[in-house]
Formats: sequence, structure tokens, C-alpha cells
Amino acid sequence: MKIIVTGGCGYTGTILTQELIKLGHHVIVIDTQWFGNYLKKNKKLNIIKKDIRSLDDKIFDKVDTVVHLANIANDPSAILNPDLSWDINVLGTKKIVEQAIKKKVKHFIFASSGSVYGVKKEKKVTEELSCVPISVYNKTKMIAERVILSFNSPTFKTHIIRPATVCGYSPRMRLDVSVNMLTFQALKYKKITLFGGKQIRPNIHILDLSRIFIHFIKKPNLPSGFYNAGFENISILDISKMIQKVTNCRIKIKASNDPRSYRLDSSKILSKGFKPKKNVNIAVKE
Repeated sequence: MKIIVTGGCGYTGTILTQELIKLGHHVIVIDTQWFGNYLKKNKKLNIIKKDIRSLDDKIFDKVDTVVHLANIANDPSAILNPDLSWDINVLGTKKIVEQAIKKKVKHFIFASSGSVYGVKKEKKVTEELSCVPISVYNKTKMIAERVILSFNSPTFKTHIIRPATVCGYSPRMRLDVSVNMLTFQALKYKKITLFGGKQIRPNIHILDLSRIFIHFIKKPNLPSGFYNAGFENISILDISKMIQKVTNCRIKIKASNDPRSYRLDSSKILSKGFKPKKNVNIAVKE
């Protein structure tokens, strides 16, 4: 298959691209490379250094599937320039969807975020619950979802994945996500500093997230719509204790005014045949 991965030089995109190439697919990566490019050259890989808002329609010629990862990718970055975040995350998404349809691409997979639900009291946060995003980043993800779904049709299948917080090693490493950040603190400073610690974070290993995208690439006829992707709801304190066992670090707890506490229930995607193979403990050791 010929597959476009926007944001293919990013944290998750790098792993996904590598896995797709291993499976024999031809991959076109579109990325501004703000954070560099750690992909190795391969005859089945074509890397285009461009903004998703300024693509030539020809890029989508004979493409089977688009996996859309490119975005302003977290709360602090989105706050730096909200207008840019809306422009890239929503209007940029709308543009590439229109280009894909124009070139008769049949399948579009979008990486949204489990944080679109906002702070929920329910222990099982399923896809049926309402979205109440509490940040600019979350809001752009929710609106982008609605834009994509508005284009869904029998000839243009759309799947929207709502990942938990991703963890694990990637050549293009991120240290601003909870498990990775706390593990880095433990290694560098021999101490983890927590603000609160009772906040719950749903987690998914980076390789399992990549396998989810591949699962839908292999099964494009699965029902369109939203799919949660997170298999371990763990408090920040418990994550820290897991890290402590591996690194023998100290844990220091300070007061916090951070209300963000997320859970995800991923029974829906499990019912469609996906089985996770990795976990947080493996990510910490990596």
C-alpha cells in the first residue's frame, strides 16, 4: 500500500513509519521537521519537508490511506500561539482531507487525543461520553474530529483514534509526557518531583499506538467513528513508584492546583480485535 503519514518525523510518527516500512508499505512522510528527522533512508520511504497547509495535490496521487499525526502537539505549545494552533490543527486538517478526497484517497485515520473528554468523574470514560475539553489543544482536537467526520462517506472511510498519554522510547524522543518525563527526572536528578500525585493518567506504549494505526490500515472496513486507545489508568504517584523500583530514586511531593485527571476505557477497540503487547513498566525500562 501507499500510505501518507503526516508528522511522520515526530515522536509517534517515527515509530509508525518504521513499522509500516517493515511491513512492506511505501510511506510518504510529510513533516516540517521542527524537531529534526531521525528516520533512516529507505527505498520505500519518501520524506517531504513541508507544512501540511501548503501541500501540492499531486502528493496524494494513488495514495491508499492517510494517517494524520501532524499538529501543534501539547497544551503548553498550543497556548504559546492559539491562532496558529487553530490554523494548523483544524484548518490545516480540513485542507488535507479535501485534498485526499479530491485525489480519491479511500481511508483517513486521525490521531486525536483522549484529553478531549476533559475531567470526568466516571471511572469508565467511553466513546459515548460528551467531550468537554479544557484547553486550547483539546478544543482544536475536538473540532478537527468533527470536521473529519463531516466528510465521512462510503467512498471515504474515517477512523478517529483518541490516544492516552504515550510513553516509551523513540529515536525522536519526547520528554514532556508523564512517564517519559518522570523517568528522565529519576535518571538525571535521582529524584522525582510531583505536584499532587493523585491525578490519574491513561497510558499507552508507543509501539501499541503504532500497532493500532496499523490495525485500522489492515481493516479499513471497521465501523467509522471514535476509538479510545489507552490500557492503563494509573496515578502519577503510582507511576513514580514504578520508576522508583527501577531507578532507586527519591520521590518528593508538592502541593498542586492541576485539576487534570483523565481515564479512558478502551473496550471498544479491544472488541474489534486489537490486543496490546506493551505496558508502562516496559516503557520505563526502555
